[in-house]
Amino acid sequence: MINEIATEFLPAGQAAIARAAELLRQGALVAFPTETVYGLGADATDDKAVARIFEAKGRPRFNPLICHYPDAASAKEYVHFDARAERLAERFWPGALTLVLPRRDGCSVSLLCSAGLDSLAVRVPAPPLACAILEAVGRPVAAPSANRSGRVSPTSAAHVAEELKGRIELIVDGGPCPVGVESTVVSLLGDTPLLLRPGGIAAEAIAEALGEPLRLPEAEAPLASPGMLASHYAPERPLRLSAQSVETDEALLSFGPQPLPGAALEINLSESGDLQEAAARLFASLRALDRANVRAIAVMPIPDHGLGQAINDRLRRAAAPR
Repeated sequence: MINEIATEFLPAGQAAIARAAELLRQGALVAFPTETVYGLGADATDDKAVARIFEAKGRPRFNPLICHYPDAASAKEYVHFDARAERLAERFWPGALTLVLPRRDGCSVSLLCSAGLDSLAVRVPAPPLACAILEAVGRPVAAPSANRSGRVSPTSAAHVAEELKGRIELIVDGGPCPVGVESTVVSLLGDTPLLLRPGGIAAEAIAEALGEPLRLPEAEAPLASPGMLASHYAPERPLRLSAQSVETDEALLSFGPQPLPGAALEINLSESGDLQEAAARLFASLRALDRANVRAIAVMPIPDHGLGQAINDRLRRAAAPR
């Protein structure tokens, strides 16, 4: 049982940046927006602060966390960059790409962040607000999505409040997240780059930048990245994927200009079939349908290319048995 604490709310601005940095340096938990989703931040060098993330989220201890930095130079102090990492960082940072790289000797980041592995997942987010907070903290910030573990990820401050009010010290409201799905995670630990999680940057673009294809993880491989649990991002209502029809007691998550008829409630991710718009609306739409008085949520097929890969990855995890 977690003792309830007072949660502050501050709009984006200099006061919020200063307060967020102050609290993070004290070992507190602070939710703030990135371009992907809202992150639940803690000082990544403070074991107790990192442990509080797991407690607040109810997150499995074997699911690693991503460390966030204001720039690539800061990340290089904690992990080893090879030529491939340099190329991807130059092309996609700041942005929705996470790289899994070897920890440096003497790396001060808590091993809880990497589930005891000799690697670390690192990212430089794009929004000036997030980078300003990270710069002001002056330490790596571990920041998984700011929601209860396994639940739908938050793309607004209101979503964070629904999940974590009373469990964290501060929510910084920077408006909705423009990308709407988590970062793409690529491991560069081996000779061949490994796509651990589809996300906000298309795998095809990363492969093009590297000049080689990305391989996929083996089914029984240990979790080396956030977002790899089979049942994840799960609403309370069961999800039925690739629906070709819909029942009258189901809600419909539709896509494209011709939604299926007969649903009790419908939300269209993108009437024009725009995958970027669909990604940005995915988690908020799932949350809205999950609140409805329906038996289940039917999901229309989503094209499985570009950002569609990330959307379908989230939907498959949301629909997995649990």
